[in-house]
Amino acid sequence: MQLVDTSKELQDTFANDIPDLVWATGAASYSYHFADRKMFDAIVLGSWRRDGTLFAADTTTLVVEDGQLLGIKMGMPGVDFRVRQAALGAVWKGLVTGKQINAADIEGVLQRSQHASWLNPVIHADTYYIHAISVKPEYRGKRVGYRLMDSAINSAREQGFSKLQLDVLSGNPAVEFYRAVGFELLAETRAPKPAAFGVPPEYRMGIEL
Repeated sequence: MQLVDTSKELQDTFANDIPDLVWATGAASYSYHFADRKMFDAIVLGSWRRDGTLFAADTTTLVVEDGQLLGIKMGMPGVDFRVRQAALGAVWKGLVTGKQINAADIEGVLQRSQHASWLNPVIHADTYYIHAISVKPEYRGKRVGYRLMDSAINSAREQGFSKLQLDVLSGNPAVEFYRAVGFELLAETRAPKPAAFGVPPEYRMGIEL
C-alpha cells in the first residue's frame, strides 16, 4: 500500500474513479447541489483535470496497491478553499462550450450552492483543510483511512499549520472515524433550504496540531 501524489499519468489512470469517491463523502449534499449525477460527474472530472480548482488532482493524495486505487485525500490550505471553489467557473464554461451540460442548468446549481454555503463556516489562515477523504467500499476496514489521515496531519504540520479541519454531514458514518482519530466537534450548522430537501446538519470537526 503506497501513498503518492497525483502525477499526470495517475491523473489519467484513475480519473473515472474520482466522481464516485467524492460523491461518497456527501451524497445528500451533492444531490441537492447538482440535482443529478451526470452534472456532478462532469464538474468533478473537469475540475480533476484543471489545477487550482476544487476537485483538482493537484490537491490529491492517492492510496495505491498492485495498480488499484484504494482511496483518496483532497487537502489544501484553508484559505484556498473559496479560491478553488470560485475557479470552478472556468470548468463550467468549458463544459458548456463543449456541450457536455446545458447552460440553463447552471443557474439552479449556483442558487443551490449559495443556499448550502451556509453549512461551511469560515476557514482561517492557520488551518489546513481536508476537502475529502474517501475509501472504496471494498477496501474499508483495512486502515486505508488511517493512512490518509496520517498523511494529512503530517502534511499540515510540515507546512506550518496549527489546525486541521474538515466538514462532514452529521449523518455520515465517517463522523465516528474522525472522533476516533482525535477530532472534536467545533460547530454544527443547518441551512433551512437544503434541510427542506433532506440535507442534514453539517459538522465542522478539527484537531490541534
